[in-house]
Amino acid sequence: MSALSDRSPGFKLGMAIFIGFLLSFPLFTVWLLVYDRQQQFEYAQASIAEGWGGPQVLSGPLLVIPYRSTTTETVTEGNQQVTRTREVWRELTLSPEQADLATEIRPQARQRSIYRAVVYDAQVEGRARFALPADLARFGVAPADMDLTRAELRFGLSDPRGLGPNPRVSLGGEALRLHPGGGGGRGFFAWIDAASLSGRPLIVDYAFAFRGNRSLGLAPRAGDTRWRLRSPWPHPSFQGSFLPDRRRIGDDGFEAVYRVGNLALGQSLVSTDETEGQATALEPTRTVDDPYGLQTAPVVAPGGAQVAQIGLVQPVDLYSRVNRATKYGFLFIGFTFLTFLMFDVIGGVRVSGVEYLLVGAGLVLFFVMLLAFAEVIGFAAAYVAASAAITGLTTAYSAAVLKSWRRAGFIFGLLAALYALLYILLSLEAYSLLIGSLMLFAALAAVMYVTRNLNWGAGSEAPPQPAAG
Repeated sequence: MSALSDRSPGFKLGMAIFIGFLLSFPLFTVWLLVYDRQQQFEYAQASIAEGWGGPQVLSGPLLVIPYRSTTTETVTEGNQQVTRTREVWRELTLSPEQADLATEIRPQARQRSIYRAVVYDAQVEGRARFALPADLARFGVAPADMDLTRAELRFGLSDPRGLGPNPRVSLGGEALRLHPGGGGGRGFFAWIDAASLSGRPLIVDYAFAFRGNRSLGLAPRAGDTRWRLRSPWPHPSFQGSFLPDRRRIGDDGFEAVYRVGNLALGQSLVSTDETEGQATALEPTRTVDDPYGLQTAPVVAPGGAQVAQIGLVQPVDLYSRVNRATKYGFLFIGFTFLTFLMFDVIGGVRVSGVEYLLVGAGLVLFFVMLLAFAEVIGFAAAYVAASAAITGLTTAYSAAVLKSWRRAGFIFGLLAALYALLYILLSLEAYSLLIGSLMLFAALAAVMYVTRNLNWGAGSEAPPQPAAG
């Protein structure tokens, strides 16, 4: 069995499998290419949104009241232990009993070259009610030790660069002067005289605008938080630790209402900074790194904070769809090679290893073309263009290899069916595994049937020649 024409069916099967294995390397390279292009896309998005404001998380308002506290410390002087007592200022942080705020999100798409990013302007209006708890002594704070004239109202914003001009905060109808930072330095604050807090609740009204991109979140701290949102963006993604109680999504946008209580948060409305080293003598402490918990919000560390979050997602993530399509590349190569193999071992048409390799290279090229076109004209149009080009090229080459346009028609029908089925698989993500497994079962059953009488170890015979007339 020295001549190539005498190769056994088993040898031809092994050759097709080996060439398919070799094609796994360029297919894997396509996966890396998709990953690289996705990284470039994310970098471009960040570049487009640079200076506009990042993913935002709101928090507050919180009422922070300095109070006197006595601390003792033991030091060594002259080989003797000396205990000293001194007075320091600490902070009492009071969350509102009720917080009611409304947010309107106005998104817009910005584009640079072939890349597109979603940014937004947002307007917040809210009201918060503060009251001292009757059991304040349980927290180790005496009302007489508090300096209510030096209280602060603190508002948190995870990326203050996006804060708009002229935020408005009023107490009892009187506008307050605002200052940047406060606590951890993210957001803004106002000095207030909370002397009336011991007699009746404080009502705080506020309104401010800010910018951000991709997502907006709220870190609730009140005893009862009610957050209402509206936006013309039709593709919201509700994420974070809480989901809305009510929501409506339509072509004209979405509306959502959140209700969160402090029992669900697992937090008290009152907290103090009784940690050693966080107080300075007779000065309000400023050593709390992040009083609003923003560093553990989903924007910074996903899943680590009590944050209600809405993502402004783009409905088609072409890179994830191209990546999923590439994972089916082995099915394309396998089914096409299987068809050529059947023509070879049963139809008597000789197919060389180079011809297998060229056809496989065309099938791999489809995914590169799909990625390249999708970045410019969108996924659906790119899929039609790339599949039509590769199907036409492979069919024309198959007609020459198989010496028949009729046989090439089988290749055309196979590829057309595969590309159509792959598009359906990409659309029906939940059933992709089921449909794929049924495809493999049908292919295996068909091969077992047509090769049931084939001797895989015997040399193939040349097709019979017609008798001379």
